[in-house]
Amino acid sequence: MKKVAFYTLGCKLNYSETSTISRQFEQKGYKKVSFTDSPDIFIINTCSVTENADKKCHKIVREARAISPEAYVAIIGCYAQLKPREISEIPGVDAVLGAAEKFRLVELLDGFVRKPQAEVHAAEVETATSFNTSYSLHDRTRTFLKVQDGCDYSCTFCTIPLARGSSRSDTIENVVKNAKEIATSGVKEIVLTGVNTGDFGIQNGNRVERFADLVKALDQVDGVERIRISSIEPNLLSDEIIEFVSTSKRFVPHFHIPLQSGSNKILKLMRRRYQRELYTSRVEKIKNTMPHACIGVDVIVGFPGETREDFLETYSYLNELNIAYLHVFTYSERDNTIAATLPGEVPAKDRAERSKMLHILSDKKRRRFYEENLGQQFTVLFENDVENDQMHGFTENYIRVTAKYDPLLINELKPVKLTAINDKGLVEVEETLEFAHH
Repeated sequence: MKKVAFYTLGCKLNYSETSTISRQFEQKGYKKVSFTDSPDIFIINTCSVTENADKKCHKIVREARAISPEAYVAIIGCYAQLKPREISEIPGVDAVLGAAEKFRLVELLDGFVRKPQAEVHAAEVETATSFNTSYSLHDRTRTFLKVQDGCDYSCTFCTIPLARGSSRSDTIENVVKNAKEIATSGVKEIVLTGVNTGDFGIQNGNRVERFADLVKALDQVDGVERIRISSIEPNLLSDEIIEFVSTSKRFVPHFHIPLQSGSNKILKLMRRRYQRELYTSRVEKIKNTMPHACIGVDVIVGFPGETREDFLETYSYLNELNIAYLHVFTYSERDNTIAATLPGEVPAKDRAERSKMLHILSDKKRRRFYEENLGQQFTVLFENDVENDQMHGFTENYIRVTAKYDPLLINELKPVKLTAINDKGLVEVEETLEFAHH
């Protein structure tokens, strides 16, 4: 029985796909083991969002070789689609599979016999037109369920359309079927994921279904307690979706909405499909409908042409906005993107300084959001994540709480009252009456 180990870089979508590919191996009689357990085969699922991803890929290949010098090493994922030849020349790599090929890994590389030259299976990204259902089941508490893949937007900084192809989706019927399967495994929370999740509904190049209808259908699935939308573009987050979530049985009041810049000038250079005013209206709509909702924001600093004034405009915009946290990305040049050819390169030290300022702002925002919710009652899904006799979990509106470890609470949803914020920035809770089972 050959042993196979997986390593995933990048986004939740990659995690859901790795999990699905690992099940294919197990169905074929391979044994899934941890990375350090002397595997016969390593599968490394890569990301290409930042320059760092390339360096990480090299490092992981070296680690794999150190653990099992004779093992077979296959590289899949976004970086593999963008630079298959380059990766095939990394010492120790045996195979590279692109976007259309990674789900056929077991059949394409059957036997996993090392050859003198690395095999490359990476067709042009235009051939990645089929949708491969994926969801993760390695974590008992939550699963990432892929509903959409690829992207038809052409933001000037992004390589994802080059790495994953055009927008395509699962059917509502199939997503509901998967959600029911997930429910039987005891997982309590599903996170809907995709490259451009809100663009759900395109099959064979035609829009045949809508994301709003998917949300409504999933709300009817018994056995799943919570559903979270992982990330949704502001121009695709409709009033209809916001209003539905506000009264939904299962969808939680947590939205992660990419902004990228608070300057309309920069948004135009990025070719984003909205201006700042639309973003403001989305945040206001959510907060008016669900005052306790958590809103997370993606933002890029140091985009070409971003002057200090442009950055300060973004900073003060975010400072005023009623949001809970930021995911800050430092712009990095990617090959074959328009942004890489734009004038006005921002020096690395300025990028780093801007990133640091926004990270500090994010901490401030999160703390304020937590403070606003103290004294309120929420439901926490406790995770199997224990340190120093404390366990952790998240409320429906994404507040991370800590409580004394109790094995009975793992993967359980419990009503709690938020009482205080500890020195680590986590919220302490008090058991409510229904919660006290001692």
